[in-house]
Amino acid sequence: MKKVLVCKEKDQLETRVALIPDDIKKLTAMGFEFLVVSGAGLKSGFSDEAYKAAGAGIVEKEEDAYKDSEIVVRIMKPESTRGLKKDTLHISYFDPFHEKELLQEVAEQGIQLVSLEMIPRTTLAQKMDVQSSQTSLAGYVAVLNAAARLPKILPMMMTPAGTISPARVFILGVGVAGLQAIATAKRLGARVDAFDTRPVVEEQVKSLGANFVKIDLGEMGQTEQGYAKELTPEQIAKQQEAQAKVCERSNIVVTTAKVFGRKAPRLITKDMLDRMMPGSIVVDMAVAGGGNVEGSKLGETVVTDNGVIIMSGDMLERQVPYDASKMFSGNISAFLAHFYNKEQKEFLVNTEDEIMQGCLLTQGGQVVHERFK
Repeated sequence: MKKVLVCKEKDQLETRVALIPDDIKKLTAMGFEFLVVSGAGLKSGFSDEAYKAAGAGIVEKEEDAYKDSEIVVRIMKPESTRGLKKDTLHISYFDPFHEKELLQEVAEQGIQLVSLEMIPRTTLAQKMDVQSSQTSLAGYVAVLNAAARLPKILPMMMTPAGTISPARVFILGVGVAGLQAIATAKRLGARVDAFDTRPVVEEQVKSLGANFVKIDLGEMGQTEQGYAKELTPEQIAKQQEAQAKVCERSNIVVTTAKVFGRKAPRLITKDMLDRMMPGSIVVDMAVAGGGNVEGSKLGETVVTDNGVIIMSGDMLERQVPYDASKMFSGNISAFLAHFYNKEQKEFLVNTEDEIMQGCLLTQGGQVVHERFK
């Protein structure tokens, strides 16, 4: 199993490509063979000619290459896997918690499905973690988007006309996206506050030069996957009131709180927005999962009655597709290389490996992952 098809994303909003020419060149040297759908990398800045120079063949449509492909790689979940050969390995995001019917359909077709969201967050799998690589870029873009819309500059500036105080930025949720948002806001000269339900991240926040907002919520922690545990209603109410006080004095608020496989927690309510300054910006990076911010809308910018601007923060990594593709491709390359047997010159679906156990959802005509059986 070494013949790989790189698909062109069918969603017109998608700008990334799953593998870039440089990584294809390296993998080809290992023994992999590649076909790339024409135009797959154009939005990311990679031409068909670059793929050809890297050793890949070009096909007009992905369906034309199904019979010659053993591994299929794309960014987003497929509309369908019909036409793929039995036992083909399909690698992409899949959103398995919300795609049960599609998951069953894929299983019944005999496809081996790897869901990239499910790659374990372990040290060994870190180089394959697309979630971290992509949300890191999204955190960067969230702050840039907010700064571009804010009617105020971020850094302090001393001028003959007077001194301009630095903007205040509040980051809610200090995962990978939150940490990059903190670092970006600090580089732009803002004064940054941050909060997370996991006290363990306080040291990371301070190391970036930000202030960690302490809110006593009682017993807290994180899951085995490294995500924050879900809060109780009482904890949420306590958190919201403490956060409201910080939001009142903040020019930019970025929310990044997602609960894996569940609806995003509501962190900022209308009452909290009403207490914020006109012209303040709120970026809801969890808008696709139900939203951290009351009134946020997927793909839209909303202005409240008191002039607070709520920006959609979904898939912000698509705004920097060159680097997003480069990082995504690096993750996929690491995954392919990890399971490639150099002696046999074959990619092996090793179900004894804990990484494969964590992300392989279907095999042999059935759903095999324990969480989705």
